[in-house]
Amino acid sequence: MKNLLLAAALALAPVAPALADSPQHLVDSSTLALEDLVGGSSGNQIQTYLHKAKAVVICPDIFRGGFVFGGEGGGCVMAARTADGSWSYPALYNLGSGSFGLQIGVQNSEVIMLIMTNDGLNALLNSQFKFGGDAGVSVATFGTGVNGSMSTGLNADIISFSKSQGLYGGVSLGGSVLSNDSGSNQSYYGTQLDARQIVVDGQGQNPGANPLRTLLGRYGGQ
Repeated sequence: MKNLLLAAALALAPVAPALADSPQHLVDSSTLALEDLVGGSSGNQIQTYLHKAKAVVICPDIFRGGFVFGGEGGGCVMAARTADGSWSYPALYNLGSGSFGLQIGVQNSEVIMLIMTNDGLNALLNSQFKFGGDAGVSVATFGTGVNGSMSTGLNADIISFSKSQGLYGGVSLGGSVLSNDSGSNQSYYGTQLDARQIVVDGQGQNPGANPLRTLLGRYGGQ
């Protein structure tokens, strides 16, 4: 099913097929992850928050694994709502963390973070943001194996939903660091741009991201 959706998405943009691990592949995978998450059990809640969100971060494939030592990581994209209510071209990010403890297992997760406030957006537009490390920004998390309640999410700066497969049974953002991937952004847009220039100032354009922006408009238009 995902392969069919990806083919349909690519057909909307006049670009060459994306190579694995390329910036375009991350954008395409994020488009599929958004479709998958909205089609899941939390889809109605995601759409409700997305309609009100200032921005969104999508991480299509966060890998977590470990034996005693553990770690997780993967690529993410961020898009922000523009003045006319549409969605910006995406800025590319990396999400990573490390941990130590008695653990064993492997897990892959799709994660969507809905940025509900300007404080949350400004925090993520910094070069690095550590979840749980900024007392001024609140994060509510939902999904399989993730604690939280909808009442908690009502006043949160960032609301995160996840869909996970594997032995861990859930994904936790606590201690994870979201950092701007300047190299991938430069490769994708052909010039050196930071995240704020891309998603707020609208300085980057790449038609390969149009399927993602169209899907965000379908599920989170105003």
